[in-house]
Amino acid sequence: MKADKFRWAPIIGTVLLSFVLWFITFYLTRGIFWVKISFSAAALAGLSLVLFPHLKERLRFFPGAIWLGLASAVVLYFIFWLGKVVCVAIFPFADSQIGGIYGIDKGTDTWVIALLLFFVTAPCEEIYWRGCLQENLMKRFGKWQGWLAATAVYALVHIWSFNFMLIGAAAVAGAFWGGMFCYFGNLLPVIISHAVWSSVIFAIFPVP
Repeated sequence: MKADKFRWAPIIGTVLLSFVLWFITFYLTRGIFWVKISFSAAALAGLSLVLFPHLKERLRFFPGAIWLGLASAVVLYFIFWLGKVVCVAIFPFADSQIGGIYGIDKGTDTWVIALLLFFVTAPCEEIYWRGCLQENLMKRFGKWQGWLAATAVYALVHIWSFNFMLIGAAAVAGAFWGGMFCYFGNLLPVIISHAVWSSVIFAIFPVP
């Protein structure tokens, strides 16, 4: 897609839709959170693939994709472990806000959360946030400017949680996965990284 053929309408439209969906997911208490976030991500991903069919090209397998995804998930896990240590030491509210993240829909079985995150939420989020939004913004503004803009939107859409630590976590994770996409130009290792990391950190082995 050339810069002069950049289409603002689908980008602005999907961003506005993401704010509505994240409002329903995070702010409105009715319904199961993990189901709502999966539905929201799937809706955006499906719309992205319809509006920008070329995104399928970003999902091609290449040698090393699996190992890159797994290794980056481990790296990001330790970044969050270190980040928690630092934040708890600096911000008096950090511990309770992090606990609030893990307290979302406590009654949902961990295996359900893990499966939804691994097979639905993580892949669909990457298809939209990195594959659709970031790629289009990079083509319009340049690689790193587009990366920064997409990361900012990804963090900002989590404002409906009214949880500073969650917004910050989204910014860090979004910057990390966005950087991977900038470097590899392929969504597969990013999807694997997101799927493994989110399943582990939310359902299997939360950051202590």
